[in-house]
Amino acid sequence: MNPLKKLAGQTAIYGLPSIVGRLLNYLLVPLHTAAFVKESFGVITEMYAYVAFLVVILTYGMETAYFRFQSKKENDSAEVYSTVLFSLLGSTSLFWLISITFSQSIANWIDYPENSEYVIWFAFIVGLDAISSIPMARLRTENKAFHFATVNFASILVNISLNVFWIGYCMPAYEKGVSNFLIDTFYTPEIGVGYVFLANLFASIIKFALLSPLMAKIKAVFNRQMLREMLFYSSPILIASLAIIVNESVDKILLKRLLVDDLGVDGANGQVGIYGACYKLSIIITLFIQAFRYAAEPFFFNQSQEKDARETYAKIMKYFTIVCAIIFTGVMLYIDVLKHFISNPEYHVGLHVVPILLFANIFLGMFYNLSIWYKLSGKTRFGAYIASFGAIITIVLNLIFIPIYGYTASAWATLACYGSMVLISYWLGQKHYPVPYPLGKMAFYLILALGIYFLSDVLNLENQWLKYSTHTILMLLFMILVYVLEKPKKAIIS
Repeated sequence: MNPLKKLAGQTAIYGLPSIVGRLLNYLLVPLHTAAFVKESFGVITEMYAYVAFLVVILTYGMETAYFRFQSKKENDSAEVYSTVLFSLLGSTSLFWLISITFSQSIANWIDYPENSEYVIWFAFIVGLDAISSIPMARLRTENKAFHFATVNFASILVNISLNVFWIGYCMPAYEKGVSNFLIDTFYTPEIGVGYVFLANLFASIIKFALLSPLMAKIKAVFNRQMLREMLFYSSPILIASLAIIVNESVDKILLKRLLVDDLGVDGANGQVGIYGACYKLSIIITLFIQAFRYAAEPFFFNQSQEKDARETYAKIMKYFTIVCAIIFTGVMLYIDVLKHFISNPEYHVGLHVVPILLFANIFLGMFYNLSIWYKLSGKTRFGAYIASFGAIITIVLNLIFIPIYGYTASAWATLACYGSMVLISYWLGQKHYPVPYPLGKMAFYLILALGIYFLSDVLNLENQWLKYSTHTILMLLFMILVYVLEKPKKAIIS
């Protein structure tokens, strides 16, 4: 089989579970926003922001270190695997001990003193996921793509099924006075929003159980010298990963911490809940970016030896921008329809942040495109520098403006962060690995998308039939214009 085709096929299989998983979790938003008031949804949003940090800390770059060290001919792959796995088992066990011992203190610190069980549940969620990351990495190195996908889908299925059972069936049935064996046996109303976390916990347990045969067969070897070398290698990766997580998640945490004195715990959670729900509407572009990354990253490296590689990268960036502009336009022209994806109208007060977050995610996708320069030139440290600079912008702007503008400030901080990362990466990239990106056309399509959105907002048609007819015409005109200007061929790359 052609190695490029094989790589593309396996990349699709590896990426599909993650993309589908995020999509399915995205589809839980109507269920969660219908079942929970914004204060409770704020709890979900905040807790998963903490999870994002903990997963990075608990894996401390060892997944990438495993890929790196097992690929070296002088290393025994079984020894590399066992060393990494023992390291993660040890650090995770220590994390579990600390979390259980100080669960109440941690719960007090995050303002959930009556729910110390959240701390324990999430400790096991992130711990099991951290350990599972290494056998999952092993499946990839051994080209066992089907096994990899099966484990991921099984975990996803458990999470979705338990959410539907507890929150979609038991909760409304109990509130209506229904009593039967399933509800009486498996449902306790006092747990409430905690069922979202329990569903995640059981999903993590299933993934760990399915991977346990790969862990049970390890070679009982622990190479301390190799571990030291791995930790030295992975430390910059940990820093870069933490910086990226700061950019993605710290705003949800800071919202709670900075607003709680003025609004109280419930009021602050309500603001986090509104922001978190509206953030979900911007994930449409995020899903596209994730799918694009799985396909594009191996392609970029494989294409690097071709004579016209840089022209190809420029074309890809242009078409990526066009697709993002079309998605942005589609979402904003039909936002009055899409907003009902957030079931409870009390969340709709935050819809004004959606276009800001959509554009922020477009810039994030452009940054991933631009990052090819430091990956190909071997100057990966610049990735950590740029992400860290973005993290500083995120933290500073949130600290200054959240007390004044609330979650609106968080949306603008996200846009400023990713926008600055794009500018810096482009400037450095043109010095170290210049690519002839068509900046004029890219800017034109993005500005045109913004112009169509502002025009639709100014028109503000009250007649729904006239409104959506006009919006559909605007959307079609935009797509026709793209077609005329680009004159698309059968393939992007000749």
